[in-house]
Amino acid sequence: MKSVIDIRDLSTQDIEKLLATALDIIADPGKYAQKCRGKKLATLFFEPSTRTRLSFEAAMYELGGNVLGVSEAQSSSASKGESVADTVRVVSCYADIIAMRHPKEGAPLVAAMNASVPVINAGDGGHNHPTQTLADLLTIWREKGRLDDLVIGLCGDLKFGRTVHSLIAAMSRYSNVKFVLISPEELRLPGYICKDVMEKNGMVYEETTDLVDAMPALDVLYMTRVQKERFFNEADYVRLKDSYILTPEKLKNARNDMCIMHPLPRVNEISVAVDKDPRAAYFRQVLNGKYMRMALIMKLLGVN
Repeated sequence: MKSVIDIRDLSTQDIEKLLATALDIIADPGKYAQKCRGKKLATLFFEPSTRTRLSFEAAMYELGGNVLGVSEAQSSSASKGESVADTVRVVSCYADIIAMRHPKEGAPLVAAMNASVPVINAGDGGHNHPTQTLADLLTIWREKGRLDDLVIGLCGDLKFGRTVHSLIAAMSRYSNVKFVLISPEELRLPGYICKDVMEKNGMVYEETTDLVDAMPALDVLYMTRVQKERFFNEADYVRLKDSYILTPEKLKNARNDMCIMHPLPRVNEISVAVDKDPRAAYFRQVLNGKYMRMALIMKLLGVN
């Protein structure tokens, strides 16, 4: 039994196998329709979610399994003061695998240390979101045909964006990947990620505040929303929330085969006019997330 709390809990070989499984699911979904028959997934979501929770549930149903869970802290015994450790000990009695989202960094790690079944981190605060990263990797693979030799622009909230932090950790293991970090000064990537992940792995990166200027060099543009829920100061959020809005005009100098990604939900950082652009991959990215979660659930449950 193994839990996945950080994308680095998976080796590059693990990721390659998950990608291969996901691609096989896409090619022949019927083959997988009963792979998890009789198995139960518990979704413990203590923070709002649409895509991630429904994606996990859809993944388990399409594998022939069943789902039980809570969609908000108020509907669980956490509202009575029950600890994460006790909650997962109880839920381990009912389910074969747990997907957990929690506003506190480290909560899924505590869960994994106390559960008797595998735990998947479905997002913890501004820290990690490994299954979104798996969705991102499959999207990059399907759109670009490779995971190395890429220039990836990360734009928006790089300070609190857990999807960005996980993606950098994943891509640090592939060769010749350069990051262009596009953000306001106040939302720059934390220094420890620059130092402990990128510099430690010899990755090339540059920081800029200018999206349009960075555009021509990019193979992938990964947009993120400025996250209101991570701010302590409403005035700071209002001042920064519209720092970068991607429009067709700003894409004029982008490569014809550039891939535009976004973990969603978007607020207004990508104009709806961009949705018709064939380079816009963010809704395909959502679907890729379901396939990768199917592959991961099978792996952790030991299903061939």
